[in-house]
Amino acid sequence: MPHIETERLEMITFTADMMEAILNGTAEQEGKIPYQLALGWPMPVYKQFFAYKIERFRKYPAENEWEGIIVHKQDQRIIGDMGFKGGPNEDGVIDLGYSIVPSYQGKGYATEMGKAMVEWGRSNSAVQKVIATCHPENLASIRVLEKIGFHVTKQTEESIYWEY
Repeated sequence: MPHIETERLEMITFTADMMEAILNGTAEQEGKIPYQLALGWPMPVYKQFFAYKIERFRKYPAENEWEGIIVHKQDQRIIGDMGFKGGPNEDGVIDLGYSIVPSYQGKGYATEMGKAMVEWGRSNSAVQKVIATCHPENLASIRVLEKIGFHVTKQTEESIYWEY
């Protein structure tokens, strides 16, 4: 992940070693992560994938270049994560995913970093299209995706499908 910086945030690479230290509860003691963790980060829905991601990133290091953790610059705290789920597929499609801890939600952070991430992703010659999905009841994600500039391409009872 290249270093991406916005007015209030920065994106840094979230390495397999960092994930492992968080799972082991030793991240702060070992100095693996140079920031404080916001209360509730990593969120359980994201943390459940750490073992899988550790294995993938060690086997396919290039995939680690497509996602990172969001640091609130003023607070020097990790407040969320964002990325393109392993990078572009064979058709050049990248799939945006993100989470922000509850205490930092509703302040425009996901939109701010999402715009920067989409711009960065689209600048890659391997990328042809940016997509995202969310649950129809996830009103916060719907608003974020709309503000970033995504439009709905399909909707089912379980998911709304978006394209930039």
